Amino acid sequence: MTHIQSFDYVAAPDARVLVLGSIPGLKSLQEVQYYAHPRNGFWPIMARLLDFDPALPYPQRLEALKGSGIALWDVVHRCHRPGSLDQNIAGDSVEANDFASFFRLHPGVRTIFFNGGTAETLFKRHVIRGGIALPAGLEMTRLPSTSPANAGIRLEQKLEQWRAVLDSLRP
Repeated sequence: MTHIQSFDYVAAPDARVLVLGSIPGLKSLQEVQYYAHPRNGFWPIMARLLDFDPALPYPQRLEALKGSGIALWDVVHRCHRPGSLDQNIAGDSVEANDFASFFRLHPGVRTIFFNGGTAETLFKRHVIRGGIALPAGLEMTRLPSTSPANAGIRLEQKLEQWRAVLDSLRP
């Protein structure tokens, strides 16, 4: 099996929302960019929500997220997975990212949005059950995966559900 490792988180110190994926797919790993697959809906959705051009260079898209109070990361730090599909992650190979340190450095994060069910399941299994102390009152919401593998839901339908991210940033 192929050993893969996620990227560092992207977050400003004052982040209020954390968007969590599972672990980058092959195209993202090749490009060293979150959500690099051209058919992934993440950047088009965030661009619509935050009013920026989805064709901006990657560093500028990251700055748009950070400037809006959104942090971006993955649940899994390292695992074995052939290909890009989450269903192929070898469960016994999963090492979670260091969420205790993340929350210590980003005390303003009050909401986690999971980019799909696998991210939520992995978080519950490897972080919550792993005994990591989470901030009091932390809200967690699963959103539909932006992955092109989640083709049963149109982008517009995903966008409507992802509006919850924008709603959570309002005072």
